[in-house]
Amino acid sequence: MTFGSSFAPARPSHPLALVFGAGAGIGVLGGMIGLGGAEFRLPLLIGLFGFAALSAVILNKAMSLVVVLTALPARLAAVPASTLAAHWTVAVNLLAGSLLGAWAGASWAVRMRSATLYKVLAALMVLMAAALLLTHTTAVGTLNLPAWARIPAGVVAGFGIGVVAAIMGVAGGELLIPTIVLLFALDIKAAGSLSLLVSLPTMLVAFARYSRDGSFAVLGANLRFTAVMAAGSVGGAVLGGLLTGVFPDLVLVPALAVVLLVSSVKLARHG
Repeated sequence: MTFGSSFAPARPSHPLALVFGAGAGIGVLGGMIGLGGAEFRLPLLIGLFGFAALSAVILNKAMSLVVVLTALPARLAAVPASTLAAHWTVAVNLLAGSLLGAWAGASWAVRMRSATLYKVLAALMVLMAAALLLTHTTAVGTLNLPAWARIPAGVVAGFGIGVVAAIMGVAGGELLIPTIVLLFALDIKAAGSLSLLVSLPTMLVAFARYSRDGSFAVLGANLRFTAVMAAGSVGGAVLGGLLTGVFPDLVLVPALAVVLLVSSVKLARHG
């Protein structure tokens, strides 16, 4: 009986230049559309570098954490602290659900059969492709919910986002940003900064849960691999940010969505 807790170490045939380059390429793609790129990094960890599903998720979570920690100071500098302080209730509302969701999602991931986890990851890739298209090619409106309905909706949405972020090893900004705009009527810029404030503790909770499982050993066994790819991802994200606007969103975003959909098919077959 094969469960998701099995892991494959980094292959010695993959030179660190390739690892750094792969991370940088993912970072550039994500940076050009304002994301960390973790949803694109996950299929590479599985398909190119040969990690088992759960091991790839744990490594992806570690790298996503590094990318978010790096991006947070710059993002907070771009949006005044007073603006974020005015919306602290939004972060608390979402965190009330996302922290529970992160723990639950990580718990489910470590208990899944490997074949099941591959299929779940494939389905979530489709979800991410849809969120990518919704956020970057359409004008996200607001639901104008009354306060009594907005709070439980935020908790439920936060829980779902926490589950997805934990299972995929991503920060969850792709889902958090449109959720904040839809439920709380904030502009995209403020929503992006708030999403980091929500995603960071959410990621830490998932990370803590994964650390209790034997499969977490994959991180210790691949620290150099993780550090090199994370460095590439951070550097690529900075470069991608500088290249913003070089490719129109109407061309770049659908192309990236297709990449996610193709990756989802490969993951499903992999399982």
